[in-house]
Amino acid sequence: MPPPLPDHSSSPLHGLSNGFGSQNTSNHNSSAAAASGVAPVAAAYKRRQSDTRASEQDAKRARQGNPAPTTTTTETTPRMSKLLGKRPEIVDLTKPRSAIRPQDGVRKLVIKNLRTVNRTNDLDEYYSKTWSELDAAVQAIFARQQPQQPYAKLYRGVEDICRYGEAKKLYEVLRTHCETYLNGTLSDSIRAGAGSSNIEALRSVHKHWAVWNLQSATIRSTFSYLDRSFLLSSKEFPQLNDLAIGLFRRMVFVNSKIGPMVLQGMCELESISMLNVLNIYGKSFEPRFLETSESYFREFAEESSTASLKSYILACERLLEAEDHRCNAYNFDSTTKRQLMDKAHEILVENYSEKLLDSGSVGKLIDDNAVDSMKALYDLLRFSSIQKSLKEPWEDYIKSTGSSIVNDTSRGDEMVDDDFTYGLREAFGNFINDKKILSSWKTGTSKVGEMIAKYIDMLLRGGLKTIPKSLLSDNKDRAEAERSGQASTGDEDAELDRQLDQALELFRFIEGKDVFEAFYKQDLARRLLMSRSASADAERSMLTKLKSECGSSFTHNLEQMFKDQELARDEMASYKSWLENTGRDKSSVDLTVSILSAAAWPTYPDTQLRLPDEAAKQIETFEKYYIGKHTGRRLTWKHSLAHCVVKARFNKGPKELLVSAYQAVVLELFNQLEGKPDEVLSFAQIAEATGLNEQDLKRTLQSLARDVSETDTFTVNKGFADPKYRVKINQVQLKETKEENQDTHKRVAADRQFETQAAIVRIMKSRKTMTHANLVAEVINQTKSRGAVDTTEIKKNIEKLIEKDYLEREGGSYTYLA
Repeated sequence: MPPPLPDHSSSPLHGLSNGFGSQNTSNHNSSAAAASGVAPVAAAYKRRQSDTRASEQDAKRARQGNPAPTTTTTETTPRMSKLLGKRPEIVDLTKPRSAIRPQDGVRKLVIKNLRTVNRTNDLDEYYSKTWSELDAAVQAIFARQQPQQPYAKLYRGVEDICRYGEAKKLYEVLRTHCETYLNGTLSDSIRAGAGSSNIEALRSVHKHWAVWNLQSATIRSTFSYLDRSFLLSSKEFPQLNDLAIGLFRRMVFVNSKIGPMVLQGMCELESISMLNVLNIYGKSFEPRFLETSESYFREFAEESSTASLKSYILACERLLEAEDHRCNAYNFDSTTKRQLMDKAHEILVENYSEKLLDSGSVGKLIDDNAVDSMKALYDLLRFSSIQKSLKEPWEDYIKSTGSSIVNDTSRGDEMVDDDFTYGLREAFGNFINDKKILSSWKTGTSKVGEMIAKYIDMLLRGGLKTIPKSLLSDNKDRAEAERSGQASTGDEDAELDRQLDQALELFRFIEGKDVFEAFYKQDLARRLLMSRSASADAERSMLTKLKSECGSSFTHNLEQMFKDQELARDEMASYKSWLENTGRDKSSVDLTVSILSAAAWPTYPDTQLRLPDEAAKQIETFEKYYIGKHTGRRLTWKHSLAHCVVKARFNKGPKELLVSAYQAVVLELFNQLEGKPDEVLSFAQIAEATGLNEQDLKRTLQSLARDVSETDTFTVNKGFADPKYRVKINQVQLKETKEENQDTHKRVAADRQFETQAAIVRIMKSRKTMTHANLVAEVINQTKSRGAVDTTEIKKNIEKLIEKDYLEREGGSYTYLA
């Protein structure tokens, strides 16, 4: 970039021939105009005005019969002369001034006419000298020397010439001399250093390109006024930067035979930055680069094809990695990289598919346990159309190896792999379901189901950004893709689906699936009601996986939750239309209601909350509308799940606060105190005004004011500041408390007891009579999918059913009573 004006730095430059201006150049330096830039124009103009006014006065006197005076005198009055007693004295102002002595009397002032000069000649001399100075400065720049005149003075000279109307001529002269320098001195210097090889030619051009960049930057700084005034608005002429690039490009690649050598050298060294600046990347460089690369790929494949399959795969893998790295390192265009890699795969993989898919060679890799080579082979085929063809040698190997094992009686022990696989899964499931280690809250429920549900909730709520990168599949490939800017949303969706599948693998091992269901349903409800799902497609995909794994009965309530959300949206659209038609949509509160089926959703406690009048009125209106439309239904409001947007005004500007219903009610209380001298509320006053219990109120105030005690008083912080206009504060609703977690486990344990009793009744009703051991074994078998129950718990539930007269004990057996 050019150095800033007026602080110019010197640059090494080459010479330029004379003839920059056509005016006469003189060494006459008596006029101040030559040293003061544009000032002579203004001075001459003012003096011309003065001369004109003087001429007009002389003409007026002549018409009146009075001659024009040659001097102007100023005299004292006769009375003053009489008082002083002396004759007035004449003072010649053209002579050195002497000391004025009052005792000598009054003196006469004489002002002589100024000497007239020809200002037109002064202007001609100034502009002629300015052209000469600019000529010499450009010569010095091309000669890599410091101009004799300061850059500030040269800049003013360019401005004066442009204002004088010579901007076009100045540009044409500058362009002519740049062309002369480039096609002469600089071109000769490039050829002298080019040598005979392509690389030497490229290096010589690159070296002189750097020199020309410095020279053109200095010229742009010196002629900046020409660039910013005349050329900026011109459609006919390019600006100086474009001119410098275009002239250099034409000199190297059009007017010189060295151009093809430079392009070939660029293909060998991939010097891209200069190509992009000169605008010859797509037209000249890319086709030659792809042609050269294709020839190299063919030679490489032919030489490497004689080696073994393992060696060929390794060689191709290294070559493709090197090409990919080169494209990224030299910042090739994405189209160039794509064409290059496509051609590489075509030549190295598709043209040698017979070698890569040879059954004998692939089988040898498998026998040698060459996992890395097999992975590299799969990756090579993945980017081509023959990937599925790998299935044939894979099947051939399995058939031939399996047949040899079956027909060889001495290798019978190798056919018991299923036993070891089953043992691995059994051992894994054993420690996952160890109640002694992972039991929670002394309820007998496994903690693993909760942990898996929480992990899935984290994925569905926050996506991949919530988990460490070390846990991601193909972490190395993803990191390289991110560095190259190729990571896509599709990749993230696929990775998220893989993470959900891994969580589902663990889910298959757990016996306490009822714990998982309870926490999954609770977390799903929060995501749906708070609109916190990262992906609706991922939510549906996970639901489909659970349905495929556990059946429709397991996911029935979960599916109903999604249906309720859709029905609620339709219901609200109908309600808004009803409000508009009845003229009741003028409230400042925009109400949105989610209608939930009580049987499908988690149970939530009923809480007391005193709503603001406007919100309460809106809820009452909706309730009348809904009950009038659906007869026989009853609404129970769950304010603990509600959230809203509150607009607030602070000293530093307005904000939108995303808060829960509890937080909104507390904040609204302070609106009622506005304007009062004491805008403070105590804990007890807030509790009484909102109707919240102590636990909910403390949790709400902590989210608004951090540490809270019952003796605190509260006021609005009008100095609240946050860089974001919309601030989320309702995160407290998404955080599960310790008490809520414990209640969920207790509820699961209670439900498990009811399910155990139902299983006992169901079994006894079909068998009529069973021994204690057989009944316990059958109950465990039927309930293990939901959550295994200890034998002691089963025995307690049998006793409860005997007390309720469902069963009767006869010796060591139980009999079902109809």
